[in-house]
Amino acid sequence: MKKLLSLTAIVLTSITFNASAAMDPTIEKKLIAVCKTGLSDNLFLYSRTMLENKIDKRRIFPRLVCNGQSFHDFALSNGAHKIASKVAHYSPGTTSIIDLAQNSQSNAQYSVSF
Repeated sequence: MKKLLSLTAIVLTSITFNASAAMDPTIEKKLIAVCKTGLSDNLFLYSRTMLENKIDKRRIFPRLVCNGQSFHDFALSNGAHKIASKVAHYSPGTTSIIDLAQNSQSNAQYSVSF
């Protein structure tokens, strides 16, 4: 279990460092499954999908783009207000502090279309 989680973290990290690399098909399937939960307002389906795919919400939701929209906006535009409220606090905010040592690659987005 921990090996799979570590492997997923390594794969996701490698994707963020190389934005031009193609996405691993298994990760893409998992992200598409998460995006599909944004089409319904079913919290049970959302929770089950997150657990089955072992999604790290803090890492994925600020960067996940479903059909050209952030996951939060995607869920709102499809009427999934309960799910949108669950992920709203993961949306990136604005700050006035600028971290000069920040790696520009860490803000990469995971964009999937289905």
